[in-house]
Amino acid sequence: MVTSGESGPGTARLADRGRGATRAWVERELSEAERVTAVTRLRGGWTSEMRRLDIDGPAGQRPLVLRSFVEPFVVPHAEGLLTREAATLRLLDGTDVPAPALVAVDATARYCDHPSLLMSLLPGTVLLDDEGAAQRAESMARELLRIHRLSVTVEARPRDYEAWTSADQVRPLVATSRPELWRRAVDVIRREPPEYRPCFLHRDFHPGNVLFTGHGGDARIGGVVDWVETSWGPADLDVAHCSTSLALLHGVPAGMRFADQYVAAGGRPAEERSAHLYWRLLDTLAFVPDAEKAAATWRETGRTDLTPDLLAGRLEGYLQALLDRYA
Repeated sequence: MVTSGESGPGTARLADRGRGATRAWVERELSEAERVTAVTRLRGGWTSEMRRLDIDGPAGQRPLVLRSFVEPFVVPHAEGLLTREAATLRLLDGTDVPAPALVAVDATARYCDHPSLLMSLLPGTVLLDDEGAAQRAESMARELLRIHRLSVTVEARPRDYEAWTSADQVRPLVATSRPELWRRAVDVIRREPPEYRPCFLHRDFHPGNVLFTGHGGDARIGGVVDWVETSWGPADLDVAHCSTSLALLHGVPAGMRFADQYVAAGGRPAEERSAHLYWRLLDTLAFVPDAEKAAATWRETGRTDLTPDLLAGRLEGYLQALLDRYA
């Protein structure tokens, strides 16, 4: 999961820490006589480094975003991730989905110091506070439906979805006092995946990857970022991922509401409750024990209230609510 949004404190020169090759590549990809004049780190993300580049040239100024995979554990996967994101950004160009415009990609670090992708900067910032969360979720439900309704040719379809956990991989929270709850939840995903109507998936759609302009009731979606996990699969998986994130960020009721907000927008999740429950739990159980990774980026935005104990309580409460409603 990678997020983008407000700039973090301070600026850095793109040539710092041996990034000279990356800067040279960026400037070769710019229009003639354009140059990088400032670099600012963007907040969020635990798999890649995001930087805003201010570009000056004869036509004026423009901002771009540079994504670089620098962590050793993800660099071996960078070619697939960045190639998929580049293809998705080309596909989304000209649609009504507010995604970045692709400028250039070096997925194998042939020219750059690290595998990198250069794209346009979208308006807005990540909003994760509780105030206005319900209204923002309604906007996200409508935006997610637009993504799912994209018409994609067979040749342009992304890869089939991949499950991020399995029944044998799930380990209950160490401090749980509810082992039976975990057993019931894991048993649901132990069976074969249910049949589904496939569609275009963002696959990592959550509040940290949606940029908003304005605040409170005036907040509007300015863009959707982080398209490295784009897939072809059940709409329920995208609904599930956003729902889990909302439950952890804002509480169990917020996570439970999102599927209803998606339906109100015109979405069609699985008709059978058992099928919908399968996809919801397949996503939620993948957060164990990695909810802390997501929370680390959320806390950067000021959500210091998201302690490990709070997240664990919300995760178990959410599992119980899913089983109570759909089992």
